[in-house]
This record gives sequence, C-alpha cells and structure tokens, in this order.
Amino acid sequence: MSDVIPTGSLEAKLAKVRAANTKSSVPSFRAGDTVRVHVKIVEGTRERIQAFEGVVLKRRNGENANATFTVRKVSYNIGVERTFYLHSPRVEKIEVLTHGKVARAKLFYLRPLRGKATRIKTRFMAASTETEAVEKVATEQ
Repeated sequence: MSDVIPTGSLEAKLAKVRAANTKSSVPSFRAGDTVRVHVKIVEGTRERIQAFEGVVLKRRNGENANATFTVRKVSYNIGVERTFYLHSPRVEKIEVLTHGKVARAKLFYLRPLRGKATRIKTRFMAASTETEAVEKVATEQ
C-alpha cells in the first residue's frame, strides 16, 4: 500500500499542468464555421507552418485542456478530415473565415454530399460582436 498517492496533491498538480498548457487566445467558433488552422509541421530538422482550411464538423470538450475539433475539406475530390487539439502547441493559430448557420452540433451528414450540396448558409454576427472582433485583431497587431 505504499503506492497510494493522496488525491488532493494529484489534482493540484493536474490543475497546474492544465493551466500552464491552455491557450488564452482561442477564437470562438462552432460546428459549421469555416476556419483556417495553421499547423506546425516538422520534417526532420526543419519546421514549417501549413494551413488547413475547411468546415468545422464537430467540437468536443468545450474549452478544456483536452478539447478537440474536427475540420473537413475536399482536396482533389477526396474528403480529408483532421482532428486537432484546441490547445496543442502544434496549432499555431486558428482563423475563423465565415460563421455557418447550421442546426446541428455534429455535421456528419456532410460526408456523403458533394459539390453545391455541401454549402452552408452564412450566419451574420451582431454588430457589437464584429466590432469587438475587429478591435481584438487591431490590438494583436
């Protein structure tokens, strides 16, 4: 019984690690939004940034340290889906290009669709939200 670890200290350590690894500047987006994810790619000793642009199919675990989101795009008539950790150090930044108007949290019905059938209507943001977003981008630069 010497392997028993007090749960209080373990929980405190986990909270400290989560706080250190979560990003503070994550844009608000949800399923249906079109995003461009800038991902660090390591090839041998070289490192570069690659953009992956597509529609968000789902988000999981909200804003937690282990939150994920799945992005789908069609490349050369092949559907490609990638799942990213929201707070991963490999995700350099996330740009929200458009906000989609959908009535589902998981957009798996898009998988068999092709062409114009995959279009998603644009959700227009309130004026106050847009100005806040513009001010946020201006302060970052």
